[in-house]
Amino acid sequence: MTTSSEYVSGFTLDGNDALMPSPQRYTPPKPPRAENVVLRGINVPLDSAVGGAFITDLARNKERLFSDERVCEKYDIQPADWTQITQSKTIRLLVNAEHERRMLNGDAAREAAAKQFTKAPEILGGILEDQKASPRHRIEAAKELRATANTGSEKTSTDTERYVITINLGNDEKIVVDAGPLPPKRTKEDLDAEKER
Repeated sequence: MTTSSEYVSGFTLDGNDALMPSPQRYTPPKPPRAENVVLRGINVPLDSAVGGAFITDLARNKERLFSDERVCEKYDIQPADWTQITQSKTIRLLVNAEHERRMLNGDAAREAAAKQFTKAPEILGGILEDQKASPRHRIEAAKELRATANTGSEKTSTDTERYVITINLGNDEKIVVDAGPLPPKRTKEDLDAEKER
């Protein structure tokens, strides 16, 4: 006879072990085989690199960054195949997952903003050329257009890339050595001039 102090919550300690099934190892179900899709006349698995790019483009389509026509043209998809693609549950689930990933890491917002930003120079140009616009607005439009035109050239000659060597010793100990700036890039003419010396 067992006393109440021998009981463990959630377990029965009676002698009816024959009624309890023996424990069995859980084996997770096998994932379904990757579905294939016909792109440019070739049967492509969705878990391949091309299939992944296709799913990303379909997520862009869902975000209204790519039109149906653009996706079909890029991958040479026939209308019958497009209908089959849009009705596939597997593809729909993959596209939803990719859309959510892009939404959470900010890719969708960045690409949507970039698409909208491409309209800005035309609008600013309209303000700049509008004779009826305030001179202040025209000057501001000119400044914004100049800044947009120089995007990417912000790096000055004083900004140099440097060698920095970091050795991680473990236990949050590091040795950091600043080896100085990278040597300037040498052109073919520089190398030819050195050979002549």
